[in-house]
Amino acid sequence: MRTYALPRSDQPTLAPARTALMIASGDSRLSANEMCWPTQQQTERAAAEAFEMLGWTLNRASPERCSDAEPHGFIFSQAHGREVFSKIHPDAPLVVVESVWQYSQHVLAGLVRHRGPILILANWSGQWPGLVGALNLRGSLTKAGVEHSLLWGER
Repeated sequence: MRTYALPRSDQPTLAPARTALMIASGDSRLSANEMCWPTQQQTERAAAEAFEMLGWTLNRASPERCSDAEPHGFIFSQAHGREVFSKIHPDAPLVVVESVWQYSQHVLAGLVRHRGPILILANWSGQWPGLVGALNLRGSLTKAGVEHSLLWGER
């Protein structure tokens, strides 16, 4: 009789105390993600600094460069969102940082199943529609009955 090795399903480890994980949902279009990535990076740095002032650490839950074909750190599809969430502990504090337009469906399935606290953090800019993307995500989470908080500002 033949034996087969079954794949392991490892549970991600919980982040240390006072550490939140950060994700960023993006567009489905590579050109939009590439154009918006520098602005997203600025917003993420500002968010990390703000968290640090409060005694927290903010760590990215996905790489800053997805691949050579996707040279940005946005979650760019539902499949990519599932991959990212498979590595996030379901009880971890999670911050969705949005500084540009995004498609909620890329992260919605993971957020609906997430048990830890969720904060949507967005910029308000006349040039970059982070708040628009955040409000879209908030509407989706509210309709799905997922508890979350929203914070936005100009800087």
